[in-house]
Amino acid sequence: MSAVKRSIATTEIDHNAGRDIAIIGGGIGGLTAALGFARKGADVTVYEQAPALTEVGAGVQITPNGARALNRLGLRDALQVSGLKAQAVIPMDAVKGSTIAQFDLTGQDPSYRFLHRAALIDLLARACEAKGVKVVLDARVLQIAPDGSFTAGAGVVRPTLTIGADGLRSVVRAGLNKPREPFFTGHVAWRAMINAPDMPAVARIWMAPRRHVVTYPLPNNRLNIVAVQKRGQWADEGWHHADDPANLQAAFADTCWELKEILAKVDYVNLWGLFRHPVAANWFVGSSAILGDAAHPTLPFLAQGANLAIEDAYVLARCCNENASIADALRQYQNLRRPRVIHAINAANKNARNYHLQGPQRIAAHTALRTMGKIAPNAFINRMGWLYDHDVTA
Repeated sequence: MSAVKRSIATTEIDHNAGRDIAIIGGGIGGLTAALGFARKGADVTVYEQAPALTEVGAGVQITPNGARALNRLGLRDALQVSGLKAQAVIPMDAVKGSTIAQFDLTGQDPSYRFLHRAALIDLLARACEAKGVKVVLDARVLQIAPDGSFTAGAGVVRPTLTIGADGLRSVVRAGLNKPREPFFTGHVAWRAMINAPDMPAVARIWMAPRRHVVTYPLPNNRLNIVAVQKRGQWADEGWHHADDPANLQAAFADTCWELKEILAKVDYVNLWGLFRHPVAANWFVGSSAILGDAAHPTLPFLAQGANLAIEDAYVLARCCNENASIADALRQYQNLRRPRVIHAINAANKNARNYHLQGPQRIAAHTALRTMGKIAPNAFINRMGWLYDHDVTA
């Protein structure tokens, strides 16, 4: 295949055509990048250490900023089929059980959606397969050479570009940056799902002193639950540490009956400690780059971990397609993305404080939210405009 492909209609050059792209990690960010590169003619291989491309036991909120990128990659119809269109965000007083405010989401374009992570992985994987992306499973990559080459299986892979979409413990990030230890935030999180038919398509944020729970429905009559507690007791990082549901229920034993009733139905739950990682100083060196959690792990207080990874992936593929020089493309990618993710991470960190207020601060904050909901119902969405209105495809 020619190194470049000229579009007769636009006279633009697709510089990704014919490039050999290796992506380490077959999660949401990695598959989005694979699709972005493959749609412009790159030869893409995804190396995934797991035996299958799948993720179980979790929901994901795709906000309009993430949806714009997925729509431009041809997934609009698949998203509409796979996800629920969100109606509202509802802050709740978890102790009294009362609604504090309701902020409408129905006017968002594209729609704000709730879906299962496994469903998103599946629709991305099918789109990648249709574009000729190759996937190598059980591929554990232990080290990346300075030139971007690495060993996978019995051979050495020497791509045009190696992309690390390999998460919190990224091998690629380790090769681009000096090691910096994360620190425990003092928060732990539980993740669970329960059967819950006929639930409205709203995200409820149940706020209590030093704790909160976020619930939202998923297709097939499931309710996704993420609960966070501020405490001194340390817990391991990572999503897959099983815990006793009784511990989750005990942490919210003094909350309202409705929340306790939801948590009483949990029969399997994972617990993980929330650690704050610095945003990587270097997102690329030579012909290696990182995206998503490999570049900027994000605390789960803004529903943006997956969305930021999707944005990263789209921008990285776009920058490479627009530049004949990989070095110029990667420099442009970091300059575009790093300030935005720092802004988002700071906003998420602020939410961690706001959800867990106590005493007079809690009363004042709830009063302000209640007033906003009554006299300025669009204020919440307007305040989030910097996040939701962002368009990486523009």
